[in-house]
Parts: sequence; structure tokens; C-alpha cells
Amino acid sequence: MIRTSPFHPRTSALNETGLWEHWSGTLAANRYQMSDKFEYFAVRNAAGVFDSSPLYKYRIHGPDAERFLSGLLTRDIRTCAPGNAQYTIWCDDRGFVIEDGVILRPGKDEFLLTAAEPNLAYFEDLIGRDRVVIEEVSDEIGVLAVQGPRSRDLLARLVPDVATIPFFGLAKGDIAGAPVTISRTGYSGDLGYEVWVEAADALNVWDAMWDSFEGYGVLPFGLAALGMLRIEAGLLLLDVDFSSSRYGWTDEDRSTPIELGWSWMLRGLADDDRAFIGRRAIEREIAERTSRWRLTGLILDWAEYDRIYDRAGLIPPKDHTPIHEEYFVYDDAGVQVGYATSLMYSPMLQRHIALARVRPDLAAPGTAVRLEIDVNHHYEYVTAHTARLPLYNPARKMA
Repeated sequence: MIRTSPFHPRTSALNETGLWEHWSGTLAANRYQMSDKFEYFAVRNAAGVFDSSPLYKYRIHGPDAERFLSGLLTRDIRTCAPGNAQYTIWCDDRGFVIEDGVILRPGKDEFLLTAAEPNLAYFEDLIGRDRVVIEEVSDEIGVLAVQGPRSRDLLARLVPDVATIPFFGLAKGDIAGAPVTISRTGYSGDLGYEVWVEAADALNVWDAMWDSFEGYGVLPFGLAALGMLRIEAGLLLLDVDFSSSRYGWTDEDRSTPIELGWSWMLRGLADDDRAFIGRRAIEREIAERTSRWRLTGLILDWAEYDRIYDRAGLIPPKDHTPIHEEYFVYDDAGVQVGYATSLMYSPMLQRHIALARVRPDLAAPGTAVRLEIDVNHHYEYVTAHTARLPLYNPARKMA
């Protein structure tokens, strides 16, 4: 059976291309317009609406919910006060990342955690004697991401408290008579929000939102445009930029939080008394400096890129479509020092950009490396410079 989101009757009517993908076993639009770049610019210049409902969702509640999550999650959930959300990860006992997700904390003992893969059995096996209940509510909640510079003003017309919530804050309200929770979160690297609603109310909420957005340049956007947005924002994608440690054949397929650029989640670890899963391995990695890689952005030298194609008698391609393949990275001596996992031509930055892992000693912003590309069926090497992520970071995102 093909699963659909609670908003599918509306998204399918808007999908002019008829192009769909499977996301967590659910139909998700690849793009609605003939041009995914059209949808991309709607998000960067006005606002776009994305159906995030296929995410797995787990409601975790009970007197010991915070204590349970403190031992499960790598980031300290105790620093997330009720009425806020957190981007977080969970690791195995060797300090390798299993997955990442966003966790909402609407109340003291109530949490809602998202994931890209099924995690219910894994979580339940860890409960032990904690007084906590974990329920999968993936099909019970619809999620609409409203992303872009107009998102705050548009949603505040429906739920006034949206105007004042901070980055990763929560607001509660009603749309079309249905209770909703709105989080200042998203996967676009722009000002953005996500609207959480019970599946039974999803269509009424969609209709009210869509009607109120008319005339403001708002478009639905699909996975293709989302892929462009998230690379510019330096946001990682499971099974592209990293793999779950549960499915890695070897440790080359596994990554630590530090290698993936998430060491900021571990600030204050020395004063943190939690015995979370993977802590000892992470502490050893920090103390012994055994990280194999550092995540970085890459910005390709456009002039050198163009010259390589000119010499081959070709027009230098400037394709915005993300390429999810490995591109090897070398130093000037021809020694491989890393690899890129996501590459694209950024319409906003007007540069070829990539997400890459390089040796820690080469990760400082501005370091020159060589990226291997395929031109006319043989390898060429174009200079690229490491750059701090996110590569596109508008001030409005957190303002």
C-alpha cells in the first residue's frame, strides 16, 4: 500500500509535474512546478510551503522522560526549557552517530522527537525502570514547513504569538478552529517555521493557511528545491552526508559528532554529569584527538573551473541540481585528504559549493585543496577553498 501524508489531497492537486518520490515509505513531491529553481527562489525571496509529514515522530512522556532522554541523546535535553525545541542527535556506545532529529518540548514531562528512520524498538529497549512512555505518532500528526523571509509575518496573521518566538521556540494557537503548535524550525537555513497539527484537522488548516497566503508569492516546494536549500545551509542529509552507525558495514561508513561538525552540541561537557550513550568514546576522541575528518564547506574557484572546461571545448556547466556522490579531495602533492558528499551550483552565491570532509589539519577556513571532477571522460582537478558552514546564512534566520 502506498502511504500518503494528511495533506496529500492538497499537495497532489498542486503537483503540476506528477513527480513523486518515496520518503520514509510515504509519497513526497519531487517538485510541483516545471522548474525546481522557481520553488527555490520562492523560499529565498518570499516563502514556500513544504510537507514534512513523512518524518517519523515519537511522543515521549512521563515523570522520568527528561532523565530517559538525558541518557539517550548526545545533546543535553535539560538545557531545552518547556516551550522550546532542540536539534539533537543520538549515538551508539562507540560514539558513532545513529541519527539526528528535532525534539519539541511542549511541557515539562512531554516531548515530541522526529527521526528519518524507524527508531521505536531501539528507544523502547532502553527504557529500563524509567517511568516513561514512548508512542509512535507518525501518522497522527501532520507537519507543514513554512520557510522564507515572509514566513513570520504570514503565520503571525493566523497565530499572533509567532511574531515573538525565538529561534527554536514554540507557540500554540488555533488555525481554522484547530489547535496547532508552531516551532521556529526548518531545513532551509532561512527564517522559517513548522506547523504541527493533528492529522484529522490537516486539510482545514492547510486551506486556511493557503487562502491567507494568496498574493504573497508563496509556492509549495518539493524535495528537489529542499535539497538545494539545505546544502547552502550546511545541513546534513542521512544516507548522503553521513550514514547511521546501525547500518555501516565498516567504521569507514560511520561518523562521530565531532567529525560531522556537531561538537557545538558538546560545549560544557566537562560540567555535564550525564552518562549518555557514547560519552566515554566521545571524551576519548576529544582528549586523544583521533577525529579522522572535519566537516567543512567548499567553494570552488570559478575562474579555474571555467578554464578547465574552456580547454576541453565545453561550456562550463552551472547546474543547480544537487549531486549526491563522492568527489575526492586532494592536497597539492596529490594525496587524498578527504571527500565531498554533496555538490551543487548555488543560485544565491553564484558559485559551485560542496559539503565535504577533510583532514582536521586542513579544515581551517580558507585552506586550498583540489577537488577531482570528471571532464570529457578523464579527471581534472579544480582548486577549492574550505569555508565555514553555513555557506548561506541570512541574518533574518535567527533575528
